[in-house]
Amino acid sequence: MGKIFDMDSPFMRVLNRVGDLLILNILMIICCIPVITIGAAYTAMHYVLLKMIRGEEGYLIKGFFKSFIRNFKQATALWFIMLLVIVIYVGDILIFNYSGIEFPKALMIAVVAVAVFLIMIATYIFPILARFDNTVKNTIKNAAIFAFANLPKTLAMVVIYALPLVIGYFSTYSYIFIFMFGISLPAYGAAWIYSGIFKKFEPEEQQVSDLDFSLKDDEENGQNDGESK
Repeated sequence: MGKIFDMDSPFMRVLNRVGDLLILNILMIICCIPVITIGAAYTAMHYVLLKMIRGEEGYLIKGFFKSFIRNFKQATALWFIMLLVIVIYVGDILIFNYSGIEFPKALMIAVVAVAVFLIMIATYIFPILARFDNTVKNTIKNAAIFAFANLPKTLAMVVIYALPLVIGYFSTYSYIFIFMFGISLPAYGAAWIYSGIFKKFEPEEQQVSDLDFSLKDDEENGQNDGESK
């Protein structure tokens, strides 16, 4: 019985992981409150989650804010681009619903299809920024390449991210669980998927020429090539 509570036991490892995800979710909620910091917060979360998946995690809070600060400029630029797209689509929805104009169904289907494509691309943007050095333009381009080159996995990630919203819609009792794990847990599931995708583009050499990006150095571990931030 005592072995269950050993620090290396499967039970304790699961318990520690649950605790890490809870802390990460709380960090995300706090850091997303100013709105402007959402991009940097999501990038920092994916940095930590990728470390978790690969058994490379160190100090969770330290690692989170290290990535938050390091990527703030690019993450904020990417977030503003995404926010602009969101505002445009919200405007489209309002026009479709309240303008009194009957729009062609083909147009509405096209708008929805483009929205789905953009969501698929968005699932990769902050994980790529957390893992690879690149420009804002190339980060978006590479996210699009990843999204469509790995379509089944991309769709699985979209479904995983949508689950808390679906569960919350049908059950108000789930709100406390969503508050505790609604951001970090779906992202953790997605990280298991994109970690394998990223591995294919992480050779020993730093430069990855085919998708125009390079791996980021990990100053925290004192290693150079092939390590994440």
